[in-house]
Amino acid sequence: MVKTVNAPDGFEGPGFFATGVDKIIGLARANSLWPLPFATSCCGIEFMATMGSNYDLARFGMERMSFSPRQADVLLVAGTIAKKLGPVLKQVYDQMAEPRWVIAIGACASSGGIFDTYSVLQGIDKVIPVDVYVPGCPPRPEQIIDGIIKLQELVKHESGNRRNSPEYKALKDSYQIS
Repeated sequence: MVKTVNAPDGFEGPGFFATGVDKIIGLARANSLWPLPFATSCCGIEFMATMGSNYDLARFGMERMSFSPRQADVLLVAGTIAKKLGPVLKQVYDQMAEPRWVIAIGACASSGGIFDTYSVLQGIDKVIPVDVYVPGCPPRPEQIIDGIIKLQELVKHESGNRRNSPEYKALKDSYQIS
């Protein structure tokens, strides 16, 4: 079954359709996300299954995996992040161009999971802002797809000026992100 995307709100008549630029840009961005997988453990295996033919993440506009932060706009963090890896994760995030989004996949990326130890970061939101959390240990591919659909909805309805708002600048400052 093919799912078509509904047109944004606008004015239409015979031979024309008019809407806001923000709505068109949001629709285009939501359906052409370029993810950068940052997988460190078992959640990474579930993410690989999500990319496989049974679940086919390409159906959701994520055909092209990017392994360069400069060419990605979604950071998919899957698995346990050690505290020593935190600065590396932040550096990868800093290298991504705006607008950029983050999905924390699994209990370890979201909250440290079962590893409540001195060496494990207790959630990646300690070093970078997170847009969508996908629960589970490890989460099933269906849960990862649900998280991606939630991110698409967020991207689709995001104002073009949100990234220049004082609230967003304050969030970046709280994470010491330039």
